[in-house]
Amino acid sequence: MGFFEGLSKKASETYKNTAEKTNKFTREFKLKSLINDDKDRIEEIYIEIGKKVYEKHIREEDINIKSDLIEECSKIDAYAKEIEDMNNEILSLKNLRLCYKCAAEIDLKAKFCPKCGAPQEVKDENANVQEDNSNIREEFQKGLTDSGEQENDQEEVNPSEKENGQDESNDSSKQEEIQESSDYSNEQGSVEELDDSLIVEENENNE
Repeated sequence: MGFFEGLSKKASETYKNTAEKTNKFTREFKLKSLINDDKDRIEEIYIEIGKKVYEKHIREEDINIKSDLIEECSKIDAYAKEIEDMNNEILSLKNLRLCYKCAAEIDLKAKFCPKCGAPQEVKDENANVQEDNSNIREEFQKGLTDSGEQENDQEEVNPSEKENGQDESNDSSKQEEIQESSDYSNEQGSVEELDDSLIVEENENNE
């Protein structure tokens, strides 16, 4: 009896694990389908926004985002939030989370990111991993935006620095030309003095 009880218990556990995996796979598939639906809706709203902007252009009217496009932008924000929440749920189903530094998908219990090597804070089982992933996404996107703004600032500053560098280079070239001209004049003077001394010496010898 003990053998059959153990066999029955093992079969029950196998069925339970298989059912859990099937449920996770089904839920993940459904979430991905919903994400694609939301992305399609966002694309449709983009088209609506484009039509409104073009109609304003045809009528030579100014467009005010807050008054003319507030409804469309609010819809996009709502769909984007839904997509973010569903992506976080998919990560949880796969026992994954986002790296604190590069936002790569990593194992839930990983102590270091296999992509960038950054150390990770291991969360408790009861911690809200989905909310944590949302915060990481926001910080990562903010970091990309700040980096882009810094590059733009550098591009704006560099032209003036380049002009200053060109001015310094031109001044240096002028100084070198003046120095070369001065050296040439000194050489010419020395040659003329030598020629005069030779002529005087030759005259003395003839006398």
